[in-house]
Amino acid sequence: MFALADCNNFFVSCERVFNPGLNGCPVIVLSNNDGCAVSRSNEAKALGIKMGVPLYQIRDIVEKHNVAVFSSNFALYGDMSRRVHLTLRQLAPAIEIYSIDEAFLDLRGMERTDLDAFAKKASALCLKNTGIPVSIGVAPTKTLAKIASKTCKNRPELQGGYFLYKQEEIDRILPTVPVEDIWGIGRRFSKMLHSYGVKTAAGFIQLPPDWVQKQMSITGLRTWKELQGESCIDFSDHVPPKKQICISRSFAREITDYVKLSEQVSLFTAMVCEKLRRQHSAAYQVIVFVLTNRFKANVPQQYESRLITFPVASSSTLEINRAVLKELSFLFRKGYAYKKAGVILTGIIPGNAVQLSLYDTTDRLKHARLMQVMDQVNTRIGRGTLAMATESAEGIKMNRQHLSPQYTTRWSDIPVVKSSG
Repeated sequence: MFALADCNNFFVSCERVFNPGLNGCPVIVLSNNDGCAVSRSNEAKALGIKMGVPLYQIRDIVEKHNVAVFSSNFALYGDMSRRVHLTLRQLAPAIEIYSIDEAFLDLRGMERTDLDAFAKKASALCLKNTGIPVSIGVAPTKTLAKIASKTCKNRPELQGGYFLYKQEEIDRILPTVPVEDIWGIGRRFSKMLHSYGVKTAAGFIQLPPDWVQKQMSITGLRTWKELQGESCIDFSDHVPPKKQICISRSFAREITDYVKLSEQVSLFTAMVCEKLRRQHSAAYQVIVFVLTNRFKANVPQQYESRLITFPVASSSTLEINRAVLKELSFLFRKGYAYKKAGVILTGIIPGNAVQLSLYDTTDRLKHARLMQVMDQVNTRIGRGTLAMATESAEGIKMNRQHLSPQYTTRWSDIPVVKSSG
């Protein structure tokens, strides 16, 4: 058996934990640069606010119904996610973190447990420990667990937990699940299935398996089998090292000055190298790219990138940053307004498998010790405590006019409780 724990309207729920006055009110959280709605309370959904809709298109709804608007506070959301996952780890033999607001639980070996009661208890404990409402669906396969978890969200009487295993219940629910909502069926396949008149999960499992494999490959066949109770998707409690790591951002305002652009790109480089070292890896290649605002047709446009290959794979921020800034100087064009930039590490290998070169002049042991000290200080005291002189001291230039405090990750933002007693 597997369980999927899915935090309800996660970003909104995080804001409500520290601002209970938002309960029962319409609330939305915006994407980077306060662009689009990426999390909505049930009250906001009832007003017709769609996922991904730009803020400027719903200004009238926001003002008319006093919708509370927040900028994305990823420091807060990441820490709250960690707290939810910590609670879940105490309840199940193994946990597979799927995203910031979702995690699979491996319940194999717990078949004699009352799994419906387990799901409800786990949901209640998450709420008690973190304040985050969590819907937990239990089923024989991961795909059915996804469906069970979503059923919880739409049925409050289930009290946050639902054990979906009886065939008659599965047969009753699958006709209500649109094919585009099935985990593993993307936009392209759902469009194709609609063209054949298949609109629900019930219709999908009626298709011949040979046809499914031919049209949708082995991945589609796995989903087809999972919906019929046959577990085909492995459980992994180990997160494999990433083969590519990217840090990129859109700027609140276009940047026309090379120094300011280089400061931002240098900051991205530091962040991406930290992630590389965190998984104990090194990279042979780095890509730096810049682009202008494509929505402004009356200004000069540029989208360009440069690939740098190192003779020896590296994880040193100093070495990689030096190469990135050199290539950025060739990319930059005076008179162009840059809206976005990014740094991508690729050609990633384990840090203990780096092939050295006889002609290498870099003191790699010295670089490794320096990076270790930098990471330790920044982890203990806070990111940016030790930084390169070329990094932006102001952080990433993003538009976040509705940002809430970082209640759990910044000393100055920790809530203060006053007692009259």
